[in-house]
Amino acid sequence: MNPDVVIYHNPACGTSRNTLALLRDKGLDPTVVEYLKTGWTREQLERLLARMGVPAREILRERGTNAAELGLTDPAASDAAIIAAMVIDPILVNRPIVETPKGAALCRPADLALTLI
Repeated sequence: MNPDVVIYHNPACGTSRNTLALLRDKGLDPTVVEYLKTGWTREQLERLLARMGVPAREILRERGTNAAELGLTDPAASDAAIIAAMVIDPILVNRPIVETPKGAALCRPADLALTLI
């Protein structure tokens, strides 16, 4: 396991599985964090977003979640509100997110992970 390469992974997601396979095909053995099991902290999400250089809305998963019902898709929803909801319900974070010494990114499509290795 490589602590310098981390994938925040949902094994039920095809893109997440493909991204993990791509990393392994490149000879990497990433640390796999099944975030639906481990959950998120506010600090962890804020750090990842800062590394990614994007607002929380950029990693908000809308499909298959209650994001709209919670008002998170409203343009007026703040980063703080979106992050707070993600901490409560980790499914609201889109996946997979890959983090390496080069940075972090939401890897949709999976090939985006190649920019981080």
